Amino acid sequence: MTTELMDALLVLEKEKNISKDVMLHAIEESLLQACKKHFGKSDNVVINMNYETGEYELYAEKEVVEEVEDSVLQISLPHAKLIDKRAVFGSTVRVPIQSREFGRIATQNAKSVILQKIREEENRVVYDYYYRLEKDVITGTVARYVEPKNNMNSDKPAGLNVCMNLGRAEAMLTSNEQVPGEKYPIGRKLKVYVQSVKETTKGCKILVSRSHPDLVKRLFESEVTEIKDGIVEIKAISREAGSRTKMAVWSNDSNVDAVGACVGMNSSRVNAVVAELNGEKIDIISWDENAALLIEHALSPSKVICVAADEDEKSALVVVPDTQLSLAIGKAGQNARLAAKLTGYKIDIKSESQAIAEGLFDDIDLPDEYEEDGEYLEDGGLEYYEE
Repeated sequence: MTTELMDALLVLEKEKNISKDVMLHAIEESLLQACKKHFGKSDNVVINMNYETGEYELYAEKEVVEEVEDSVLQISLPHAKLIDKRAVFGSTVRVPIQSREFGRIATQNAKSVILQKIREEENRVVYDYYYRLEKDVITGTVARYVEPKNNMNSDKPAGLNVCMNLGRAEAMLTSNEQVPGEKYPIGRKLKVYVQSVKETTKGCKILVSRSHPDLVKRLFESEVTEIKDGIVEIKAISREAGSRTKMAVWSNDSNVDAVGACVGMNSSRVNAVVAELNGEKIDIISWDENAALLIEHALSPSKVICVAADEDEKSALVVVPDTQLSLAIGKAGQNARLAAKLTGYKIDIKSESQAIAEGLFDDIDLPDEYEEDGEYLEDGGLEYYEE
């Protein structure tokens, strides 16, 4: 093995992170393949490879016989004596093989084995790198558009998929993982959520998302030091990509305001996330183990008179002031829908006048602080929990 080849293997190891030992093993395999192609078999071929210097010995073990019937496996005594003077009938001698004697086809096959191994190792290195980034956020560049395969089960034509350049590999941002209305011009850099990384025969297959709720979560983790340090936790998150996200946070330190930490001074932290999401609205609320309190917070910015929550049924009745009904429900029901996703409760919202007309208050023993004239507390209302 020449010094030049060892230098080349070291460069390969440094630049592409492909182990020198792995490549030397591939060379061993290629020599065996070349022997098999040249001699027709390689069961008796032995390679002694020095993994430090790259030097090797290649030989065939042959049995000493009186009459040679298979020259690949057998050798006559006179010829064996030329290699090993101690050779006798029935013994085995090691016959050196010169790789330069291999024919063109055998050499080409050996080269193919080495190149295939290099490709496999390159794919493995890339897969290992991006697999560690699965469920995380990475910056990519829009490279090109890809026409999706026809969906025979759908009458609605699918939008174009976007191929993202991640640096060491490409990823696919499919049409259903894109944000409605968001533009992806060629060359644009944007952050994406690494949804899955799979190893295939054609290389590393990476799927990314711009609409996944955890994209928002990871962006806040990168912006908010208290989340990185474990002081503040993101307990739940619900999202309608491109429009609005609701996120419930909790502080493990009574001296740290979880909502304030996520908003940041002069709203700097939340604004950084909003900018990355092209103006998507983000509601940050306080998490609470009390289901009624959590539901009230989740319906922000609307005010709430009372919440009757059934933990077993995972359902809740919410009464809001008449003037707050449309705000509580939200445009096209979005506020109520996101609140339900965030809390895991099916939420039925009634206005105060509806609740009175239906006699709902008759079944709820409201605290004395609730005034009969329908006024509600300015801090957001009364929280009430029913088993």
